[in-house]
Amino acid sequence: MSEQNIELPASGLAADILAQFINTAQAEVNQATSVEHRRLDDIIHHLVTFQLGKEEYGIEIASVQEIIRATDITPVPGASSHVRGVINLRGKIIPVVDLRTRFGLPQAEASDAQRIVVVELGPKRIGMLVDSVSQVIKVPLEVIEEMPEEAVSVDENYIKGVGKLDSRLIIILDLNKSLLLT
Repeated sequence: MSEQNIELPASGLAADILAQFINTAQAEVNQATSVEHRRLDDIIHHLVTFQLGKEEYGIEIASVQEIIRATDITPVPGASSHVRGVINLRGKIIPVVDLRTRFGLPQAEASDAQRIVVVELGPKRIGMLVDSVSQVIKVPLEVIEEMPEEAVSVDENYIKGVGKLDSRLIIILDLNKSLLLT
């Protein structure tokens, strides 16, 4: 521990010495808090964004393995309604979750813009069928807000937060909850 020289106030009164000590301690706490706030402000989320209907969604880029065209999905009898089927990706069988069905949205016609976003959740790889993939964006932590409790049911809370960028709202998904296969 380093030794500090404390300059005593001219009055020499205990109250003045204590006040000086408290002011110095408060200044140190304020400085540490300021540094912590700067670190939080510097946190940037890198998101892959995609469309489902008119809404824009985002997932952390670190969990995305690849993005491929939505072709040759083989249906699996008896699978959950939101599991569209499986694909063979370089010798690996990967289940494909139709996010429109999973989120209770109406079905859309197949298009050339549809993509399968292959993500890694722990040891599993899962594909997400989306209408289109938009871009990779950087979203600062300070523009992300939690989803209000009133907006989602407890059972189906797949949303981590909502990013506000200019005139856009990006719904940030919790992959573990949104891709449940059961």
